[in-house]
Amino acid sequence: MPYASIEDLPDPVKHSLPRHAQEIFKEAFNNAFHEYRDGDESRAFRVAWGAVKKQYRKVGDKWVSMRKTH
Repeated sequence: MPYASIEDLPDPVKHSLPRHAQEIFKEAFNNAFHEYRDGDESRAFRVAWGAVKKQYRKVGDKWVSMRKTH
């Protein structure tokens, strides 16, 4: 099911990712969900996490922008 806003994201996503990463996750999830049109949420989740990991990395228990860690 696509997400209308970041407030609709699953709690683990909302509580672990910074706001910008949540926006990336939402957009990537929604795009994948619509593109594949097979209702496979697990695929959309993989795509969304992949999009987040292109710009963020986990340091300890926090996700930080890779632009800030150079």
